[in-house]
Amino acid sequence: MRLRRPVLAAILVSLASPCFAESSTAVPINNPPAQQHSFIDLLALISGHCKTLKVAGRTFACKTVAYAHGDKGRVNFAVAVDDPSDGNHVVSFSGENGKRADDNSYELPIDRVLLNSKDRPKIDGLPVPAEQTSTGICRQTGNFAAKKVKDVTCSATDDEGRTYELLFVSDGTPVSVRRIRQSSPSVQDPFR
Repeated sequence: MRLRRPVLAAILVSLASPCFAESSTAVPINNPPAQQHSFIDLLALISGHCKTLKVAGRTFACKTVAYAHGDKGRVNFAVAVDDPSDGNHVVSFSGENGKRADDNSYELPIDRVLLNSKDRPKIDGLPVPAEQTSTGICRQTGNFAAKKVKDVTCSATDDEGRTYELLFVSDGTPVSVRRIRQSSPSVQDPFR
């Protein structure tokens, strides 16, 4: 559990940044107006390991994957990168209009990849990820309600031709799912 807390913190900071970001003349942010001021309302942590994690041609290991659903419909599969030189290295595959084909499969069209690291500029103390407009898809096998996810695969290519790939396999540990309520500072397990 000790490893999960720093990983959770890194992922939440990475995901919170695009949600709370506002336009600034000092640091350009490419968030569309509809995405500004959105909040994460569901977070699921999946433990396991990456069989494949490639970020713009570089291969990495990863610590965990989080599924984050925003109250305006944006979904992120955020990957905490196991990078000894950067404890804040997070890659997120982001999109909208995900669909469930059945109870055990989910597909999310990807329209951007978010890249966060220790060197990113900060607004209000939170690092602002670099957004790469991308095209791709993420597929999840499993079900959050049953707290069982088998794997997550993502593949995307950005506008400059760089590719991003993920094959994450669960270790079988039940998925930690939390619903986050914005009206009060509470975090709840929605499936209890």
